[in-house]
Amino acid sequence: MLAIIAAIIFGLGLLLDLLGAQLGAGITGTTFLLLGLLLLALHQAGVGTASLRSGGWRTRARR
Repeated sequence: MLAIIAAIIFGLGLLLDLLGAQLGAGITGTTFLLLGLLLLALHQAGVGTASLRSGGWRTRARR
């Protein structure tokens, strides 16, 4: 889920960068790029991917 959100944010950042636009107080395409990278890092770290029904990643690691 975080990877999908990161892809959307990367797309918005690309559009802002191509248009040379700036939103409000210094929010530019670079801001969206950094936010997208943060979300991808969280996704790679496994944040938000564990399932509560199956016991999560801890149960699978013991097998």
